[in-house]
Amino acid sequence: MTRRALLYTEMVTADAVIHGKREALIGFSPGEHPVALQLGGSEPDKLAAAARIGAVFGYDEINLNVGCPSDRVQSGRFGACLMREPALVADLYAAMRDAAPDIPVTIKCRIGVDEQEPQDALFDLVDRVAARGCTTFIIHARKAWLEGLSPKENREIPPLDYALVRRLKAERPALTIVLNGGLESLEHARAEMAGADGVMLGRAAYKTPAELLRVDSVFFGQADPLATAADAVIAYLPYIEARLAEGVHLHAMTRHMLGLFHGKPGGRLWRRVLSEEGVRAGAGIAVVEKALAQVTAPDTGPDPGQVTREATPV
Repeated sequence: MTRRALLYTEMVTADAVIHGKREALIGFSPGEHPVALQLGGSEPDKLAAAARIGAVFGYDEINLNVGCPSDRVQSGRFGACLMREPALVADLYAAMRDAAPDIPVTIKCRIGVDEQEPQDALFDLVDRVAARGCTTFIIHARKAWLEGLSPKENREIPPLDYALVRRLKAERPALTIVLNGGLESLEHARAEMAGADGVMLGRAAYKTPAELLRVDSVFFGQADPLATAADAVIAYLPYIEARLAEGVHLHAMTRHMLGLFHGKPGGRLWRRVLSEEGVRAGAGIAVVEKALAQVTAPDTGPDPGQVTREATPV
């Protein structure tokens, strides 16, 4: 859907990369370039080892997550709780950079946690890590409340402070600052990007992935590789077939496609076919073709589920 957008993996712990089934955890298709490996951890030696492995796998960037607020992450002393330990984050960055010197190593963080004053916590973290050589920071423009809010609530309840991220860029112009958090569409992201170097979409890209069909033209002034979401499905079929031949279950791939036709005629039927038939034993590419037929059939009126979706506040 885009040749230019940088795709991030989900956060993978350093221990998992070192000791787990690496191909299953961090393997990727050449067609996914450019792609960044996002790591979690708090031990320099382990993060260095994981970064080195990521570089060997061919990732275009290695990123340290200093923003995830989940209880499991906190218990492992990594993620957003590291906002309280900027000196350690600087050490972690340096270890990862030394282990993967030929590709960018970056930091993704919040603007603070709990009782921290964001303008102090954010600038302190960035300055300490930048002093060790880091030039790129992806900033989720919300605090994380480690006590009292769930991970889902931490993505929605703490107020956004885009202005603070823009101020960071204005006062640290040599750094590359990427804005993240609450960006709902490409137009919204482009408008808020003023004063920053880039934007990162998370939930919006997952909920309405067809938005990505316009990234190259909207942000880079280049021709988009595909015209429609249906074209994207067709282009994806050979990949699905290859993975099925390796024993991967169809649902492992199609569950990430459910929002591809969000808000479009036939979108509800697309989701239903993939959800109900894609999980069955032996499900194959015919299920995807059947689902696609629901949205490429002649238009017979609005999607029956559309009125309900639009009338329900999100």
